[in-house]
Amino acid sequence: MVGITGSPGAGKSSLTDRLVALYRTAGRKVGVVAVDPTSPFSGGAILGDRIRMQDHAVDPDVFIRSMATRGNLGGLSRATSDVVAVMDAMGKDLVLVETVGVGQDEIEIASLAHTVVVVAVPGLGDDVQAIKAGVLEIADVFAVNKADREGADRTVLELQQMLELRRTTATRPALEHDVGHRMRATEAWSPQDPAFWEPPIVKTVAVRDQGVGDLADAIERHRAHLDATGLRRARDVGRARAIFLALLRERLLAGALDRLGAEEGHLDEIAARIASREADPFRLADELSARLRA
Repeated sequence: MVGITGSPGAGKSSLTDRLVALYRTAGRKVGVVAVDPTSPFSGGAILGDRIRMQDHAVDPDVFIRSMATRGNLGGLSRATSDVVAVMDAMGKDLVLVETVGVGQDEIEIASLAHTVVVVAVPGLGDDVQAIKAGVLEIADVFAVNKADREGADRTVLELQQMLELRRTTATRPALEHDVGHRMRATEAWSPQDPAFWEPPIVKTVAVRDQGVGDLADAIERHRAHLDATGLRRARDVGRARAIFLALLRERLLAGALDRLGAEEGHLDEIAARIASREADPFRLADELSARLRA
């Protein structure tokens, strides 16, 4: 499974469309999950990525599923992993997941995909901005799209500098969730380690179909690296753990809300006391949690 993420307007949909065309030329069956943002006011979503991929709409070996985030943070819909599993069962050789346009810290795709392609564009910002963007740290492959624009070479240089900084300062081990459900690295960060992977930087112009073949080659090299080092299995285990934890949190929260629903008046009273600073929300939360566990 390949995740494609990046900022809004970076050209993720266009790149996905061109990758689908390339893989279909090679005879591979492709599934696409395209995630669009849900309006916080109307609750609706445009689901417009299928418009950009309409050339594949009648291809029986391409299945495109648009999904809305429905308030889920992290760049994906809660049901994305379920849809990926269904497409795998359908016999798709490759599943591409295009995230909603993300900012600096929406990295949920890293816990789901085998290979993460981060799409950057000229005008990303200065080198400090590049270092700040946590989404860049999850990349297995960088695609500098719209590379025909001024500043593309500077963007490549900033990404190279970021990677150099990571090589010289990072010594952390390899991608899992810690006890606080935060992402932590699980793979090699030292160039001396045989399992080390240096994310390649590929320049593309998706609307002109330029560099897409090079991008597909980089994705394939990363897949071969995962197989050769045994990291593919590690990522599968990490994905299963992340999915299980998400389901567990969802079930526990639903159960807690059901239990507390009968005490709506009591909760309103508690909220009023907290708002008037007559009660400590942390102590009250501990008390309520203890009652739910009883």
